[in-house]
Amino acid sequence: MNEPKTLQEAITYFADPDRCFAYAVKLRWPDGVIVCPRCGAAKNSFIKTRKLWFCYACKRQFTIKVKTIMEDSPITLDKWMTAFWLLANAKNGISSHELGRALGVTQTTAWFMLQRIREVMKGRNWTSKIGGEGNEMEVDETFVGGRVTNMHKSRREKAEGKGPYQNKTIVQGILDRNLRKVRASVVPGIGRETLQNEILKNVKFGSTVYTDAAVGYGNGLQRRFVHDVVNKTEAYVKGRVHVNGVENFWSLLKRSLRGTYVAVEPFHLSRYVDEQVFRYNHRKDGDRKLNDSDRFAAVMAQVLGHRLTYSDLTGKSDSPHHAPTGTGQTQVPF
Repeated sequence: MNEPKTLQEAITYFADPDRCFAYAVKLRWPDGVIVCPRCGAAKNSFIKTRKLWFCYACKRQFTIKVKTIMEDSPITLDKWMTAFWLLANAKNGISSHELGRALGVTQTTAWFMLQRIREVMKGRNWTSKIGGEGNEMEVDETFVGGRVTNMHKSRREKAEGKGPYQNKTIVQGILDRNLRKVRASVVPGIGRETLQNEILKNVKFGSTVYTDAAVGYGNGLQRRFVHDVVNKTEAYVKGRVHVNGVENFWSLLKRSLRGTYVAVEPFHLSRYVDEQVFRYNHRKDGDRKLNDSDRFAAVMAQVLGHRLTYSDLTGKSDSPHHAPTGTGQTQVPF
């Protein structure tokens, strides 16, 4: 059977446990050489009845999930594959309730699965800057949070009188017009130092940077970039000077937050931003339009070396059960 191209084909393809397992093995060890994820030795034996290997070097058993985002998960591979496919290709995301009903698992399990997949989608560990001389960059920030008028009385009383953005979480985005790629992250404030430091960390000197007239972008950017400003109180576009591209990304992000997820805690917001950034950046590869199977392959290629325990996810990082696995230290695909 050919590899899946649509969701229906994916469900049929991964419904066969042996085919699903063989597909995962091919993704993780594309050269066909099975190596122990703990010690790196290639001398092992396969226990077919249990679908695991025994390493003769470290004298330990290992499965296909070891050192991946799925480690220690009792969820079967076919359900994991379907969850990866759905989240990578659902334009407005998929809720944990919906995923739980689709896979036949509890809402809590589905939520944990989605958060682990978002950890894989994370692009925060960018190793190089974008832009350069002659490249145009759009930079803007947005505020995420509920309206004061819709809050419960006790919360509304705390928020009233503190300004329109005191109950909001701030997200800053940088769009490379040439690559049509975006970077976005949650920032602690809208001060000049905070906003400009994000630009300095992600954009090469000499790039052309377009922003709105926010005070945080004034005084300083001109020293390292070609900086031009559009005042939105007067016009949204001034020739090539505008931030409509990154505004388009904000509309996609808020559509998923308001319509699909409804309520997101600020503690977890960065993961939902990473999810939308992944889908936005995997719409095209140059001039080639990416399809669902391309996005699925892209996210599956990143599962190795990531780990997210439930204690870490919920803010309790004192769990003695799991040692760090070196997240992000390997480029080998799953």
